[in-house]
Amino acid sequence: MTPAGHDWLVLRLEAPMVAFGGVAIDQVGVTRDFPAASMLTGLIGNALGWHRTDTARHQNLQDRLIFAARRDAEPVPARLTDMQNAQLGKTDRGWTTWGQPEGRDGASYAAPHRRQRDYLADLCVTVVLRLADRPEDRGPGADSLHIEEIEAAFHRPARPLFIGRKPCLPVGPIAQGRVKAATAHAALGCVPAVYTSGDCRALWPVGDGPSDRPDADRVVALADLRNWLTGLHGGTRMVVEGRVTAQMAPAAVQQGGAP
Repeated sequence: MTPAGHDWLVLRLEAPMVAFGGVAIDQVGVTRDFPAASMLTGLIGNALGWHRTDTARHQNLQDRLIFAARRDAEPVPARLTDMQNAQLGKTDRGWTTWGQPEGRDGASYAAPHRRQRDYLADLCVTVVLRLADRPEDRGPGADSLHIEEIEAAFHRPARPLFIGRKPCLPVGPIAQGRVKAATAHAALGCVPAVYTSGDCRALWPVGDGPSDRPDADRVVALADLRNWLTGLHGGTRMVVEGRVTAQMAPAAVQQGGAP
């Protein structure tokens, strides 16, 4: 860390519908209020052109990822539930982001395939992130990744980007520059908001901002980690849910600032 603080990459996750993932049971796909560490890892990997089989790269990235998130808009209604019913045949194929249709290996069923997916509608979330500098990520053979490479990938992504699920296309560029700050909480406060000002709901890692009131509401063990090597749930991490005071961007003030 320099005397001015860490270098944080700023992302704006804004779309008509977004899905941040959560603990899913059966056919019910939920979404949490803030982006999951596993979701951001997948988003970055997609921008870099990684494949899902690049499990070691994804795991290394998730292990180094330090981020905080701030809700810049609180839409009403907050959630939208999509009930999906599809009659799938064995030879049906689906759209993919890598340019090749994806086939199925299963059988055909007489009953429709049904599932439920929750989304957050008309949401704008600001994320600040950096990568932990670990000794094992340096030296010959290390698969080191720098924040500059992530920023460049968001400006020229290898594939189309989506926020959580394929229908969730961002309304504009995701990368919004960088800020200097000592902690994740302080970095969020440095980024002007587009649609609002004042106290915004936020989430940051324990130890990367205040853990007591008035800014912090509670400390929780958040289950948002994926074991990329096995494809299964990867455990929890301690985070703080609270608030960050944001100032509205000058251009947004002139335009009225309504989402």
